Amino acid sequence: MRATIVALAVAALGAGLLAEQQVFRAGVDLVTFGVTGVDKKGNLVSDLTREELEILEDGRPQTIKYFTRGLGEGEAPATHLGLMLDTSASMEADLKLARSAAVKFLNLVPEAKDITLVDFDTEVRVTRYPQRDFARLVERIRMRKPDGWTALYDALGVYLDGADGLDGRTILVMYTDGADSRSKLNFPQILELLRASRVTVYAVGLVEHAGRHRMELQMRLQQMVEATGGQVFFPSNLKDLEASYAKVLDEITAQYQLGYASTNLAQDGSWRKVEIRTTRSNVKLRSRLGYFAVYKEQ
Repeated sequence: MRATIVALAVAALGAGLLAEQQVFRAGVDLVTFGVTGVDKKGNLVSDLTREELEILEDGRPQTIKYFTRGLGEGEAPATHLGLMLDTSASMEADLKLARSAAVKFLNLVPEAKDITLVDFDTEVRVTRYPQRDFARLVERIRMRKPDGWTALYDALGVYLDGADGLDGRTILVMYTDGADSRSKLNFPQILELLRASRVTVYAVGLVEHAGRHRMELQMRLQQMVEATGGQVFFPSNLKDLEASYAKVLDEITAQYQLGYASTNLAQDGSWRKVEIRTTRSNVKLRSRLGYFAVYKEQ
């Protein structure tokens, strides 16, 4: 099934796209995970230590090689931030708010090595900006107008393909209503690609004008972010929207980054189930559920 999904994705989006997206390096290279801790009331827990965390891969204990928290703090590699903006016609009632929220969010985010903007309608447009080009990025966001069909899943696929080549922590924030009307990738395929990626996805779901499809779109956005250990927020007005991007920022800055070298050196492309636990009581951890090992033909 894994090979079939990869083949379909490559065929749908063009030769080379997503071809290497689906694996993480095991053995010599570190396997990395973003981890978020919350207490029983849902409050973020930002003071966990390395000694309070445990990693099991397929039930076998692993040794944490590095540990850090927040954006650009400690010994972890640089942070790469992605921003995905739905500019299709289905966003006509909400795009102005989405643009404003995206710009405000970027003004609050601590420094990242670069920011990748993905804006999409029928087509997908991707540009990566270094910090020094922040003004150009903001202008690009502000000039977008609602038009065309919605290729949400293809846009996600394109972003994941580009993010796969980045060393360090990768965070994607999406502003969308969750609808898709034009992608070549389908929902099960994009879920599989998200499950295999190293990206943590946060979504601001603008579904207030989705009508009878609202519940379905909320469910799909929920499934997409949960596959990566992220969160989704559903604002109903401007005040809620501003609170949403503040919550996304809190999530990002409270996230821990863990890295370990797998004790399983097999290069068989298999799914490795990963469980990350804490010895601290009353704290629940949220992260990806595993990764696909690199595959090497014998």
